Amino acid sequence: MKRIKSDIKNINLASAGNKRILWADKDMPVLAQIRAGFSKKKPLKGVKLAACLHVTAETANLMRTLKTGGAEVVLCASNPLSTQDDVAASLVKDYGVSVFAINSESRKTYYEHINRAIDLMPNITMDDGADLVSLFHSKRTKGISRIIGGTEETTTGVIRLKALALAGKLRYPIIAVNNAMTKHFFDNRYGTGQSTLDGIIRLTDILLAGSTVVIAGYGWCGRGTALKARGMGANVIVTEVDEIKSLEAVMDGFQVMPMATAAPQGDLFITLTGDINVIDKKHFLKMKSGAIICNSGHFDVEINIAGLKKMAHARKTVKRLVDEYTLVGNKKIYVLAEGRLVNLAGAEGHPASVMDMSFANQALSSEYIMKYYRKLENRVYTIPEKIDRNIARLKLKSINIAIDKLTKEQEKYLSSWEIGT
Repeated sequence: MKRIKSDIKNINLASAGNKRILWADKDMPVLAQIRAGFSKKKPLKGVKLAACLHVTAETANLMRTLKTGGAEVVLCASNPLSTQDDVAASLVKDYGVSVFAINSESRKTYYEHINRAIDLMPNITMDDGADLVSLFHSKRTKGISRIIGGTEETTTGVIRLKALALAGKLRYPIIAVNNAMTKHFFDNRYGTGQSTLDGIIRLTDILLAGSTVVIAGYGWCGRGTALKARGMGANVIVTEVDEIKSLEAVMDGFQVMPMATAAPQGDLFITLTGDINVIDKKHFLKMKSGAIICNSGHFDVEINIAGLKKMAHARKTVKRLVDEYTLVGNKKIYVLAEGRLVNLAGAEGHPASVMDMSFANQALSSEYIMKYYRKLENRVYTIPEKIDRNIARLKLKSINIAIDKLTKEQEKYLSSWEIGT
């Protein structure tokens, strides 16, 4: 099958896209340092790399870094609503990256674009949600023997890939970038927390102060979003299925209750669980008129949109990415961004300074795969701590933060068992 160079909305948007890419780049000093190193070492020389990621300005700087390292790169979208069309155009025109992504593309086009990325017959895959890897393991298995390894950006994707590995069906090693401390502690907590509320406010212009916000899930993304919502004056309720996370939310000062109990109280509902039908038909029935529902988990399955459509006797789009559903008794429920990632559909995703660390992990993980793929088994690996801590050091250096260093005496004490009280 002949590979097409690109499929984007409009190449004439490139100038605006390049400005956006360079604006993000100024807040990505760690990735810039890695790119400078890649320019000299060319650790990815001769590598074909297929990436299924959100096509944003931050991602563009990762693509620039991978190309500088010697890789032939193709990029497709990991979400139909997250593509920045001007960035896609600039990647093609200004940086020579093959891009298959158009904002608001249909589900059919979305998968066609992933298939075009697979047509590259890559040696390394880079995924955000595991759709690329999943397709390689199901319908496009022919080229899988060429792959030496891959990386995964999200909690959802890591869960899928661990399930694949547990079933004994994972065909090549995966580095779980999401599990790096410099990724999930910062990207998931601070990035998702800020960008989720940013997307909601842009789409609705609601006042969070004094409102009741229901956060479904208290993982790192949920923690961050709950923290930011409370910081803006909201009364925050957390729903969870995990005993330890529930207890943590209580200790952090949040109300914790089942979704069925929270449903009549909430003004705004945000799902961040990675699971299906977290907000279901029984919950819609209990919600107050005017309730706003959105999702900031990777896939659009957390809200039962299909069930809501069946329950509603009227549906209309009242403004960009805001759909109004009218239920029995003329109750109105508003769904944002069709239940897809509200922080990317409604806003611009995470700040560049956060993605700097996430994409530094991606770049260095690709280099790691090239060095050690012969020693890796077909399973999901946590990113080596040495890489994780190096990224933290580079980040601290970039923001002029100095820290203490252990003395020889302190090192000896921490490694001994003889010294006591």
